Amino acid sequence: MATADRRSPVKIKTLICNCKGLSPSFKNSDMNTLPFEIESGLNVDYALVHPQLCGAGGNRIMEDVLRSAEDDPDTFVIVGGCEAEAQQKLFQKLFRKTGFDQDHFVALDIRDATNEGILARLREKIEERVKPGEKRH
Repeated sequence: MATADRRSPVKIKTLICNCKGLSPSFKNSDMNTLPFEIESGLNVDYALVHPQLCGAGGNRIMEDVLRSAEDDPDTFVIVGGCEAEAQQKLFQKLFRKTGFDQDHFVALDIRDATNEGILARLREKIEERVKPGEKRH
């Protein structure tokens, strides 16, 4: 359902981390269906799930995403995973390395949430950044 006519000038790239699938904090969510639910229910460019964004492979993905968005003032990257403050610290080196504007990074704590709860948290963060009729830049 994510069609071009639904899209705003702001681009939202959504990455979800489930902390290797081992944390009991994610037992209430279904990471297999979540990306589809995000893409079909929210105004995002894409959604992906990775088992450990703070690990080596996850950092490479994060670097690619941040670099692809670094020169676009209308792109936001939302990462759903562990505590927001922890994410800011874990990705600090990547922000410096890529030059990504941290004002366009949204760390979202999705622990202990169902898919519905995650969608609601994401919707709230997206709505804070994409206000209908508001001119960007």
